Amino acid sequence: MVASTVKVLFSLDSQLRRNLLVLFAAGLLFWASLSSLLPTLPLYIQDIGATKQQLGVVMGSFAIGLLIFRPFLGQLADKRGRKIVLIIGILSAAIAPIGYNFVQSIPLLMTIRAFHGISIAAFSTGFLALVADIAPVENRGELIGYMSLVNPVGFAIGPALGGYLMEAYGYTPMFILSTALASVGLLCTVLIINPIVQAQEQVLNSDIPFWQKLISPRVRIPAILLLIIGFTLGTLHTFVPLFIKSTEAELNPGLFYTAVAMASFCSRLFSGKASDRFGRGLFITLSLVCYTLALVLLWTANTSQDFLLAASIEGIGGGTIIPMISAMITDRSYPQERGRTFSLCMIGFDIGVALAGPIFGIVAQEIGYRNIFGFNFCITFAAIIIFITFSSENLPASLRFAFGRGVDVYSLNKLEVRS
Repeated sequence: MVASTVKVLFSLDSQLRRNLLVLFAAGLLFWASLSSLLPTLPLYIQDIGATKQQLGVVMGSFAIGLLIFRPFLGQLADKRGRKIVLIIGILSAAIAPIGYNFVQSIPLLMTIRAFHGISIAAFSTGFLALVADIAPVENRGELIGYMSLVNPVGFAIGPALGGYLMEAYGYTPMFILSTALASVGLLCTVLIINPIVQAQEQVLNSDIPFWQKLISPRVRIPAILLLIIGFTLGTLHTFVPLFIKSTEAELNPGLFYTAVAMASFCSRLFSGKASDRFGRGLFITLSLVCYTLALVLLWTANTSQDFLLAASIEGIGGGTIIPMISAMITDRSYPQERGRTFSLCMIGFDIGVALAGPIFGIVAQEIGYRNIFGFNFCITFAAIIIFITFSSENLPASLRFAFGRGVDVYSLNKLEVRS
């Protein structure tokens, strides 16, 4: 893997290679900063006197900033460059922990939490668009897969550091750590240079209204898939610990997510490069199958071994599908519209994650934790059917693309001009 990565990097000119390395460092610090608060922020909100309902409202306010600002930030990335959006994202990640530390009012915490949501809306959009700008067409999937490693690695580092500092020294050092990580990431981001993307006369639809792009066949299916994956991921993050506890299985819920992260890391090492050879469609199909199988295993799980097997398969699916859909969106979008296209598709993912908890919480009251995974199995199975039948211009072409036997007819690679 190292040799392959070095080969891809040295295929770029020196400025783009430097950009990519600095961007990787910034991404790693960003996700470590954000995730350092995951296991501890709910405890902090609870300790200052919030009820369970208030805790849920404060934590859920993250989605407000995410959803409201994602469209604007996508357009800003296209009009003003990726760097300004990256700076906005990592700057908000650096400021928000300071606010948490000095505020104990629930309404103000909701405001700060919503402001913190801007960080992902900005940074993830700018990050994906910049990687897409830099990646050579022939190695695009491989490079996107490698760069996406910032997420699982950051999520492995951040919670461990944040949890240790909170237990050893209290909440204030934990918030300082989160701000410090993001601040160093901000210094890295400042060093990034926006690559020049030449204008193309063929881009006749770049001024289409933002939401109208959603009906485009290039965008529609990726957006639908991300909405479904968002629902599934939100359900898994919210209800797996509660379900494990209800089954009385001898398993620390944290080990479930560790298994997910390890499998996700491994799948990202290989799936991107393989997709450059065999096509994005095959790996999107396989990742949806993995998600579906993981949900079946969770639906029937009773022992720690069952849960860990489900976690490993989910990790393979999750580690594959986001980089693969990102690569497919890149293939299907012009450089001048990538920021808007990424933000539009990711809004579906954001909505899915935000609504999964409230919706399936109501469902769980009626049918129990176990059966909500059966419900989600039906949703991901439907996603497989949607993808293999509607991913291309007609059914035969969709089947060929989804099983790696045909090209993506909506790919615009041949029209791209690179600096």
